[in-house]
Amino acid sequence: MQKPLTVLILLIFISIISFVIALSVGSLPLSFMDVLQTLQGKGSPITHSIIYDLRLPRAYVAFITGGLLALAGMLMQVLLRNPLADPYILGISGGASVGAMLAISMGFSGLISGSAFIGSLISIILVFGLSHGQGNWNPSRLLLTGVVIAAGWGAIINFILTMSPERPLKGMLFWLMGDLSHAQIEHLNSPILPLVLITGLLLSLAMARSLNILAQGEMQARILGIALSPIRLSLFLLASALTAVAVTHAGSIGFIGLIVPHMMRLLMSSDHRWLAPASVLAGGSLLLLSDTIARTLIAPQQLPVGVITAFMGVPVFLYLLNRGYRQQAIL
Repeated sequence: MQKPLTVLILLIFISIISFVIALSVGSLPLSFMDVLQTLQGKGSPITHSIIYDLRLPRAYVAFITGGLLALAGMLMQVLLRNPLADPYILGISGGASVGAMLAISMGFSGLISGSAFIGSLISIILVFGLSHGQGNWNPSRLLLTGVVIAAGWGAIINFILTMSPERPLKGMLFWLMGDLSHAQIEHLNSPILPLVLITGLLLSLAMARSLNILAQGEMQARILGIALSPIRLSLFLLASALTAVAVTHAGSIGFIGLIVPHMMRLLMSSDHRWLAPASVLAGGSLLLLSDTIARTLIAPQQLPVGVITAFMGVPVFLYLLNRGYRQQAIL
């Protein structure tokens, strides 16, 4: 395990390098000096158009979305006390997907984000309302309710795909597997994405002590005076909001929220004061690099970024799982 501060500084450098690579690599490669001059306002009209109209908005949305998913995954794993929990486990992405599919099938491409966000909010309300019911609100009940709601959304998605004409099907499938091609220069001027990420990170840091105790078990939390119901509700609402915003802007992208928190725990610390910012930086860099590969691997055609994260995520998760078991055996 490395010193947390050292790893955090290294992640900052990796994030910067990821942005440089994303702005430089593409159908028309650009040198580092071309990128630097363009960002300073001295580049040619062509490089200015390539960076500001195409690559920078996409890189910006990819990094923030990756940070949102990684942070939400970290919170979900503490909330459900399940190492396999990810941001999509409670069906939030299913509700967003249904909203987006309906907008695409009806030809309202400009309403995809809004429809996806409404769908995710409906899913959040359903999961919370049904899991709370008249009884106690606990992680097991929440998890089971989320899994059932997700299955229901999956059935609706399959129905929409079956009944939709062929023309919008490719757009639907891309969105379902993660699609950052809708990022536009307007995203650079909108404060919503960075504001949500920064707010989520600050709230996570404010709850870091409670998260550290809760991760050790409910009995330990009760002994140390942690009120479980308020902290669970806060975690659910915060993780759900982060997931909803991420899915709204990028579709369903798997493995980021699952593997990044595990990776950071093994590399640096389980202390959430370090784990939260490290997860944001690592998740943002991983999704940014994945999207760069997705749009350049078979250029001029593009792959859904979720395909790349799945190819990368499966072996990485198996490696982390195996390494974690080995460390437990040694201890």
